Amino acid sequence: MAREQAAKAETPELAEAGIDVSEFESAAQLDELEALRTERDDMRDRFMRALADAENARKRGERDRREAEQYGGSKLARDLLPVYDNLRRALDVATDEHRAQATALIEGVELTLRELLSVMTKHNVTPIVPDIGDQFDPQMHQAMFEAPVPGTKAGQIIQVMTEGFLLHDRLLRPAQVGISSSPAS
Repeated sequence: MAREQAAKAETPELAEAGIDVSEFESAAQLDELEALRTERDDMRDRFMRALADAENARKRGERDRREAEQYGGSKLARDLLPVYDNLRRALDVATDEHRAQATALIEGVELTLRELLSVMTKHNVTPIVPDIGDQFDPQMHQAMFEAPVPGTKAGQIIQVMTEGFLLHDRLLRPAQVGISSSPAS
């Protein structure tokens, strides 16, 4: 009688699977079938999880590869920025007298600076060059000092010390600027 009750309890599920309960000789076989079904379901779950983990690892690897390709040169680019700054400063301090005396040298520095900028642009390193009077943007600028300047509004750029740079859409270095505070009345 217990066997018949167990068979009746299992019948709808087994019938869906196309299994005839009358083929089983004992409740032990039904228990074994249930254990196998549970093991199958557990294995299917583990397989699906492993498949999802493998897919996630593939996507993460692809994302890491793209990121390394785009931003892998950021350390080198950051290390080249002082070279750019020094070449720019050399040109900024050259007077007309210097330019007349050392024309070839000045032209060489200008060409070197242009070539450096060209290579940086080729690798998606772009300068951030704020103009005097632009509004201070803390995402792109670093305030080095604040001073009251008549004729300006608070937060306007009054001096640019160094240009900033972006690598693709990431900030390599903010532009270093001086900003106006509220002018004294």
